[in-house]
Amino acid sequence: MSDRVTTKVSEGVADVRLNRPDKRNALDGEMFLALAAAGEELKTMPGVRVVVLSGAGTSFCAGLDFSMFERINEREPGGARRRGDPTVMQRSGVTHLGQQVAWVWQELPMPVIAAVHGHALGGGFQIALGTDIRIVHPDTQLSVREVHWGLVPDMTATLLLSQVVRMDVAKELTFTARVFSGVEAGELGLATRVSDTPLEDAMALAAEIASRSPAAVRGSKALLNRALREEAVVQLAEERRIISELIGGSEQIEAVTANLEKRPPRFGAR
Repeated sequence: MSDRVTTKVSEGVADVRLNRPDKRNALDGEMFLALAAAGEELKTMPGVRVVVLSGAGTSFCAGLDFSMFERINEREPGGARRRGDPTVMQRSGVTHLGQQVAWVWQELPMPVIAAVHGHALGGGFQIALGTDIRIVHPDTQLSVREVHWGLVPDMTATLLLSQVVRMDVAKELTFTARVFSGVEAGELGLATRVSDTPLEDAMALAAEIASRSPAAVRGSKALLNRALREEAVVQLAEERRIISELIGGSEQIEAVTANLEKRPPRFGAR
């Protein structure tokens, strides 16, 4: 199993950590695969009542590894998709791999708490958004970053963001791609709680939840998620459709090029 994600279980709490600290836990192919695999394993892992998801090192997750931009349409010899390609559909038919690393936390029968610090940008933000509860350090830098790169959020945020904040707030954060703090995340309701010690607080909350009836907690999550699951099939398919139209297009290439060259982008008339 990949060491990109580690899982340790103690007293009913699974401590799951993104483990690429030298890259601020950026999402490369191996990280996508490891996160999805960790989620699948937890679904049937005996004795787990609560999951705490965090990032090793200085950040939760800084988003997509930039090398993925260059490789997104690459194929293996013979035409097969490369290992860890986030656009590969999953067996459920509901998500592709990129969506699954955020959505799998909603599929788990037990609650998932994210302890967020450092950075939660783009895909990293969407992974945190996929959890049930988020405890965020006040200095964390967060962003729905995709429009900055000429893309749309395609890791479930177009569904989950509107479940957490008002639609106008969701649109403003998405359209501007601006970076905001953990303090503002708390004010907007994106952070369940703002804390100087997010991991410690997440573990304490997990212990409290783990002391409750496991059947009642799981039943409550299933009921609260019922409508969301039904909506996901349609909305996540639309995410995949729209981003497939954008990737590699002239505007997306210009957005990336302009950012790399540190100049204003030059988009044609529309």
